[in-house]
Amino acid sequence: MKIKWLGHSAFALTESTGTTIVTDPYAPYVGMQMERVRCDAVSISHDHSDHNYLDGLDGDFIVLDSVGSAEIGGVHVSSIATSHDDVGGRKRGSNLVFKFRLDGVDVCHMGDIGEPCSVRIAEAIGSVNVLLIPVGGTYTIDAAQAYEYVELLMPDIVIAMHYKAKKTDFYDSIARIDDFAELFDQDAVSYIEGDTIELDRTQFDGERTRLVIFQKNF
Repeated sequence: MKIKWLGHSAFALTESTGTTIVTDPYAPYVGMQMERVRCDAVSISHDHSDHNYLDGLDGDFIVLDSVGSAEIGGVHVSSIATSHDDVGGRKRGSNLVFKFRLDGVDVCHMGDIGEPCSVRIAEAIGSVNVLLIPVGGTYTIDAAQAYEYVELLMPDIVIAMHYKAKKTDFYDSIARIDDFAELFDQDAVSYIEGDTIELDRTQFDGERTRLVIFQKNF
């Protein structure tokens, strides 16, 4: 399976069969240029325009924006309800955490989660090979809180999102990825040229967690 970072919290997840799911597409005001992608489904973690911009996508796709489960072209998808803040959603509303199984690889997209790590959430998510998690703070959990999720979920690979990837007004209030990267041993951090990584379930040994950082310049 293949994971392509489209910027911000948007990824294109593609199974070997060609089935593609896009997560949290964003509007142009974010300041990045999101590539147009043809997809079979799009997951929306919450109804904010930096996560639900469907006009940037191509294809006859299904929209996934509620709690439940589905099977799309051989890809199993499930979602659970969490909060966009640390006060039970009273400040920013709710947030969906999605889990996808592609080619036997379990990928979890945390959306704009603002709720602190808990055993309840970890048990609801279950085992994870790849964790896509926000680390920028302010509107989501910050680096330290994100690392608590990493320690509890113990994924094989972590890919950070929703951090200050470039200088725009939109990103002025959130942190860069540095604070999160510093929490990992240096030899556990991999910098990937471009925006894409291909994974196979046979690559995972369950012994340690690796942080993958894409170096694409938007």
